[in-house]
Amino acid sequence: MKEKKLGLMSLILMIFTSVYGFNNIPRSYYLMGFAAIPWFVISGLLFFIPFAFMIAEYGSAFRTESGGMYSWLSKSVGPKYAFIGTFMWYSSYVLWMVNVASGIWVPVSNIIFGEDTTSKWSLFGIEFLSGQRLLGIMAALFFICVTYFDSKGIDKIQKVTSVGGTAVLTINVIVLIGSIIMIIARHGQFEQPFLGVHSLATPLNADYQGHPLMILSFIVYALFAYGGIEAVGGLVDKTENPKKNFPKGIVSAAMVIVVGYALLILLVGSFTNYDEILGKGNINLGNVSYIIMSNFASSFGAAFGASKATQVALAHGFARVYALIMLLALLGAMFTLVYSTLKQIIDGTPAELWPGKVGQIEEDGMPKNAMWIQCAIVCTMILLISFSGDSMQQFFLILTAIVNVGMTIPYLFISFAFPSFKKLKNLDRSFEVYKSQKSANFWGYFVTLILALAIGFAIIQPVFTGDVATTVWSVIGPIFFGVVAWIMYSRYERKCESKDAVEETTEEAIEAE
Repeated sequence: MKEKKLGLMSLILMIFTSVYGFNNIPRSYYLMGFAAIPWFVISGLLFFIPFAFMIAEYGSAFRTESGGMYSWLSKSVGPKYAFIGTFMWYSSYVLWMVNVASGIWVPVSNIIFGEDTTSKWSLFGIEFLSGQRLLGIMAALFFICVTYFDSKGIDKIQKVTSVGGTAVLTINVIVLIGSIIMIIARHGQFEQPFLGVHSLATPLNADYQGHPLMILSFIVYALFAYGGIEAVGGLVDKTENPKKNFPKGIVSAAMVIVVGYALLILLVGSFTNYDEILGKGNINLGNVSYIIMSNFASSFGAAFGASKATQVALAHGFARVYALIMLLALLGAMFTLVYSTLKQIIDGTPAELWPGKVGQIEEDGMPKNAMWIQCAIVCTMILLISFSGDSMQQFFLILTAIVNVGMTIPYLFISFAFPSFKKLKNLDRSFEVYKSQKSANFWGYFVTLILALAIGFAIIQPVFTGDVATTVWSVIGPIFFGVVAWIMYSRYERKCESKDAVEETTEEAIEAE
């Protein structure tokens, strides 16, 4: 039976759903206000489009390889480089698990109370076991439960949580249409006045005003918002007329995503006055999305003359709906990624790389031994971070920073290897965007430089505001996993050398006889 190919619109939709993340919008507005918009546009043009084309070329040339990213890097640069890069890619998802496991209680609080009350939670009234510390303990217990159920092969929860993906898309439509209706009802007035170029150049967040390093560090948030494009690599050969449709699809999807981010950030300002809503001390990167969505419902009521009591009821009700949607989406992603990323890296690399029974895949397809080691690492990181920070705001700032840095680093390995990939001979290059070695070199190293500078700024910037903890944790995460990967591969090399030496000695002994 002939495989059905993707049309242009289907391709655009697949790229959109792989990359676009609604949560990036309220977070970006909280960090920069309208001034976030230019950085999303710049990152889209200078990073997303050229990098997506690189991924597409890798995916097309190595379409028969099962190792994915490991195969690309191994054949382009070498197996050691490939393993460290792939392991860093896997570790970025470990950092994501740390973040989501800790943040999962914010939507739970919104569902129960209609608002985020996690900063007030305590165990038996004990001060030491309150706020972020209690959240850390609960996050560790939650992750142990997820690992336990996944290790039993219970994946039916994914069928329920897949509803979350559709619901998140619905939230985008509701915010888009609702914001436009409110603007019309208020005769074009924005709650946060939009002053053209001045608003685009001046961050609303006081911490970013007059601090170029803070603004430059925001680039990593914008780059992170385009994460997930590695999924594009496998779509080239599944597309109708790929030479024509694939470049058109990537450019079109990029434009839709860039415009989507820019427009929604602008519309958040149409119903959210920054100082009134986000100028409070109890707001952090973990709960800002729920606060902005509550305010959306409240503002909608106010635009049509609803009473204060009705506005509060709308805010709490919509916060609960949004929280339920996000909880379903996060649970679905968590239950899948706890085993799927591990399985992918174990399947794609040599079995001898994994010590003992770590790399063993059970009959039900679950890498159970590796999953429990992963669980121990995630829980340790959660508890260390939660017991080392000073406030809930700091706690979620650290978690977001290490995830953004950790998930951007693997892209460095891919873009830096691209010029070497372009030099390879005897490959089926039926799909090419970068026609010459010169263009491959320029874009490969240019994207690498942008990523390196963005990551560097994101790591260094907190030091200048006295926030050493965020810098330390942003560095510790990637370095720890990088060193682990280096040690594992060095051990594998020694094992191979020892095996070769034994085989040579055996052959010599046979010849001597």
